Amino acid sequence: MFGLFQSKGEKPEEPIQNTENKQYKALAAQFQPEELSILAVTGANGFSGGKTGKEKLWTAHLGLTAWMEEDSPDIHRGEFVLTTIADDRLLDVLRQRTPPDFIVKCKVRVSQDGQRLLLLDLPVPGFDPDLKAILEEQKKPVTFREEGLGTFTLNRQVDWFETEINWLGTEISLTIDMEEAREEALQNAKTLLASAADWDKRVRECAADELLQNANDWNQEMEKDGETPTITREQFMERMELESIEVMADGSFQFWFADGDMFYGHSIWVSGDLENGPDEASMEG
Repeated sequence: MFGLFQSKGEKPEEPIQNTENKQYKALAAQFQPEELSILAVTGANGFSGGKTGKEKLWTAHLGLTAWMEEDSPDIHRGEFVLTTIADDRLLDVLRQRTPPDFIVKCKVRVSQDGQRLLLLDLPVPGFDPDLKAILEEQKKPVTFREEGLGTFTLNRQVDWFETEINWLGTEISLTIDMEEAREEALQNAKTLLASAADWDKRVRECAADELLQNANDWNQEMEKDGETPTITREQFMERMELESIEVMADGSFQFWFADGDMFYGHSIWVSGDLENGPDEASMEG
């Protein structure tokens, strides 16, 4: 593996791990042995990491939209993943060195299918005029306008289109996944909006049915030393603050609320569909 680069005056860092690490060896075995020096365009998100089972280190990954070998004019465009094994310290360094919408230079090994690249050293800023053109193009806003709903803008970090709508006097976000059948999803959004008062009441009632007892349990737990008034059903429904609605082409939906401090900053969501109404509620965050 590789160690961290250090600034002038700092003591050299010890490598955080080596190529004999079992987790790294298992990942590296999935890639071809040839090492390439490449330039690459990062996507809308920075490095993230995940762990499974008893793994102690992160499997770090970063989306790329284009890459090329340093000594070749051929550009590979599409959706690629740059990956490696990292501890907390290295993951932080990788996030600093590879911001979203950026051009980096690094050494990699490529998977057999060409969709993944194993990172072999710390990335540094890079430049190529053709990659720069690709980068500038991908940063341009992607929008469309729908009568009655407004102008939707693609949020590239989560791959959905979003706009602001007026829901019973409150400005909220309306979102549609970019992979959804757009016309059907938009029509379903209009159906919700046309009966906003009814849907708002039904969604809040569903949340109260599922979560009111939990809210009072939380309230008692957090206020052990004093008298804590019980949150009523009506108070629960009133304190929920609608923030966004996600609508799908099949008629399903998910409402997201701020919790009004009933769960001390956790979000509340309610899901369901146009045919059967809201049927599930939970809190998370």
